[in-house]
Amino acid sequence: MQLSDWLASNIKLLDTAGDPTSRLDLLVLLEDATGKDRGWLLANPQLELKDAVAQCGLTNLAGLNRMVRRRAKHEPLAYIRSKSEFYRREFYIDRRVLEPRPESETMIDLLKKYNSVDKNFQRKMTVVDVGCGSGALGITAVKEIADCHVIAIDIDPGCLEVTNINSAKHGVSLEVLKGNLLSAIHDQGTRPTETVYILLCNLPYVPDDFQINDAALLEPRTAIFGGPDGIDIYRELFDQAKDFSPTPRLIMTESLPPQHEALTSVARAAGFKLLETDDFIQVFSSSEPFPARP
Repeated sequence: MQLSDWLASNIKLLDTAGDPTSRLDLLVLLEDATGKDRGWLLANPQLELKDAVAQCGLTNLAGLNRMVRRRAKHEPLAYIRSKSEFYRREFYIDRRVLEPRPESETMIDLLKKYNSVDKNFQRKMTVVDVGCGSGALGITAVKEIADCHVIAIDIDPGCLEVTNINSAKHGVSLEVLKGNLLSAIHDQGTRPTETVYILLCNLPYVPDDFQINDAALLEPRTAIFGGPDGIDIYRELFDQAKDFSPTPRLIMTESLPPQHEALTSVARAAGFKLLETDDFIQVFSSSEPFPARP
């Protein structure tokens, strides 16, 4: 079968199934199966697909078609491909974890910005990836910031297994802890008081009655829903943070923009003030003054 015929047939299949990104999804699967980028593929519509897939050796045409049928059932591409990209790096993904979202990359941008402003961060910064899932945030922090120690925490041992797979994949060392939010660190005993703690928190924040799409329904519910208004787990986080020693210097959170006002009130009650909001991400600081940008 020629590539153009395969593409036309399967676009129709995915469109009928309600996939809003059918053409893009198929091109991504074709890139994996043939080892060619989408520009090359689109420039060669007469390509005999069976031969091209066989030459790549990653799958076969029947296997590729099975992947398409999985997508037609709304399975996320990350699960089908066993990988996803975050901050220009590839991460292993399976059904135990959420696929990392592009909006979460803003946390890394902000972490780098504040690291450049406050020189106290340098050489004694500990980043805590709270609710680490795949470990994408914590691993990216290690790769992007020199001398950054990272603690990755999750209550789900399956998530920690995926984090360990990804830390090995990227050749980085993380301190991986199982537990409920910051209590996982507390249970380990005394920590150096001179350490500056920065919390990256992409916790479940979708309200329980919120209608999510078909693909998200196949992801772990415990990693998505956060109570009636979506911020119950953040309430617990800030309740722990106010008594954590040393007090976290920054806490970055991800939530829906309509939740930001309520989340700011929760943080303020725990002694943290809002520094800035960037789309889904908010940055909170402990009560001590934060250096102005030079």
